[in-house]
Amino acid sequence: MIRILIADDHEIVRKGLAQIVAETPDMEVCGEAGSAQETLSLLRQQDCSVVVLDISMPGRSGLDALKDIKHQYPRLPVLILSTHSEDEYAVRVLKAGAAGYLTKGSASKELIAAIRKVHAGGKYISESVAEKLVSNLETSAGQNPHESLSDREYNVMCMIASGKTLKQIADELSLSEKTVSTYRTRIMEKMNMKKNTELVRYCMQHGLLQ
Repeated sequence: MIRILIADDHEIVRKGLAQIVAETPDMEVCGEAGSAQETLSLLRQQDCSVVVLDISMPGRSGLDALKDIKHQYPRLPVLILSTHSEDEYAVRVLKAGAAGYLTKGSASKELIAAIRKVHAGGKYISESVAEKLVSNLETSAGQNPHESLSDREYNVMCMIASGKTLKQIADELSLSEKTVSTYRTRIMEKMNMKKNTELVRYCMQHGLLQ
């Protein structure tokens, strides 16, 4: 029996995924979590085969949770579920140790196949992500500026580019506005930019916005 822990801050998403799993005879949901902290707590209590993890959760993000899970349970496969396009986030989470990446738009069709693949020790990625990973093997000289950002900086950059204020970002990430402002300063320095409008234009040109 493949035992699955579903972690997503939206109950309706968790219930929908759980329903898909319930219709599969050799799979069962061993727990549901609404935050990174709850996910790690449940893993200490349950024997799980696969974690289906949302990348965008309040407080510590799914990416932070992924790193903690891989540190504490290195052999446990984690399948990332996200509303973000595959092009950039998929590469980041795979590098951080994820076994696969699914967008929520395709989850209902691909979830069971993805769980089976990662449970068997494989990686579940789309063809476009595979091509992106190959391109990432090229020398760093050809890197785009945003690829030098840390995961948190990248996340903040995308939120700024999507039009969110520093306060909105701070509230969503459970950070202080001062901390978010510091991240913005670092991002601008690394990207060699001065205005938010430059970030917006860059993110649109590179397909980084949802």
